[in-house]
Amino acid sequence: MARHVSWRAGGCADRFYVPADVQDLCAFLKQLEKKEPLLFVGLGSNLLVRDGGFRGTVILTHSAALRPEMRGAHVYAEAGVAAPKVARFAALRGLAGAEFLAGIPGTVGGALAMDAGCYGGETWEIVEKVLTVDRSGTLHERIRAEFGIGYRHCHSPHEEWFAAAFFSLVAGDGDASRARIKEFLAKRIATQPLSLPNAGSVFRNPPNDHAARLIESCGLKGLARGGASVSEKHANFIVNPKGAARAADIEWLIHEVKNKVFEKTQIELVPEVRIVGEAA
Repeated sequence: MARHVSWRAGGCADRFYVPADVQDLCAFLKQLEKKEPLLFVGLGSNLLVRDGGFRGTVILTHSAALRPEMRGAHVYAEAGVAAPKVARFAALRGLAGAEFLAGIPGTVGGALAMDAGCYGGETWEIVEKVLTVDRSGTLHERIRAEFGIGYRHCHSPHEEWFAAAFFSLVAGDGDASRARIKEFLAKRIATQPLSLPNAGSVFRNPPNDHAARLIESCGLKGLARGGASVSEKHANFIVNPKGAARAADIEWLIHEVKNKVFEKTQIELVPEVRIVGEAA
């Protein structure tokens, strides 16, 4: 799984499948045992798979061949479409409101699952409805009201996974949208360690504060274990500079940073990152 998560660390999955599209995904799920553990992965940018790997089937939704499209008045994108593609697609068609998606280093499915956001935008603010798929390979059309949406969180009462989204955007100025996207990308490059393997922000920002500020104030920039370290450029990033870190090194740093910040500030940082699998 190290080849399929942005941290470039982690063990092996028992089985691995890449569906061609939503219909192929449905056909595959119909064939699986009902108790088979499943892990849906997009760009792997918010995920850590432990060194012992994942006992079950990983379904990789992302494909470079997937593209957004117009369906009526909505921008439609399957779960495996990279979020920045939606931003660019909308801007080229003179639609506004999706520009912030250019700053999200994941897929539409991942953005839905955690209500990803940046630069003042949140994913579910622009979602009209979604398609989900259940274990039997059946598709369901669901609206926002059927989910519990919170800061970097989306709770579903159903055992289903996101298959696609319909985005509701407003008419805008395409040139202005493209300029905003360019501005957001320049800001990311200037402030984040994008040249090194990372998983984006490790912790949610606590109310009225920033996780990066708290971590830096505790003197934790540069804290290292094995091949992993807290980024010197942005304290809320953990990087794997040489690609040699074990998942256990990264997980230790997550817990250590959380504990040290709590000891010194009494503020408990909540990880954004999902950690799955078994220890080696």
